[in-house]
Amino acid sequence: MIHFVLLVNRQGKVIRELSGLILNRGPKLCNFVEWRGYKVVYRRYASLYFCMCVDQDENELEILEIIHRFVEILDLYFGCVCELDLIFNFHKVYFILDELLIAGELQEASKNTVEKLIDAQDCLVESAKEQASSLSNIIAQATK
Repeated sequence: MIHFVLLVNRQGKVIRELSGLILNRGPKLCNFVEWRGYKVVYRRYASLYFCMCVDQDENELEILEIIHRFVEILDLYFGCVCELDLIFNFHKVYFILDELLIAGELQEASKNTVEKLIDAQDCLVESAKEQASSLSNIIAQATK
C-alpha cells in the first residue's frame, strides 16, 4: 500500500528527512531507499522529485511504473509539467492522483481513461462557473 505521494515544498520533519536522504544520493544509485521500516521509491523528472513510501513487500518496479504513469498524465494535462503547475493547481494534481490511485492501490492504468475523466471534471467546473456567473448577473440586475 502506498502511504503518501508527491513531495512538494512543505515544512515538516518528514519532508526534510526524506529530501535530505534522497537528494544526497548519487545519480548512479538505485531509486529505492529504506526509511523507518518502509521503502521509499522515487524518480526525478527534470527538477521535480516524485516519491512514494510503500510497505516492504511492494514491488519497486511497479511503483516506479505508477510514478511514471502519474507524470505522463500530468504532462498530458499541463503540457510540460513544472513545479509551478503543481503549486498553483494542486487541486487538479490531487484529482488526477485520485483517479489513478484509490486506497494506495492502482485504480486506472489507462492514460486515455484518466484524461477523459479529467476533461469531464473540467467541463463540470466550467459549467458551474458559468451558472454562478449568470446567477450573479441576474442578482446584480435585480438589485439595481
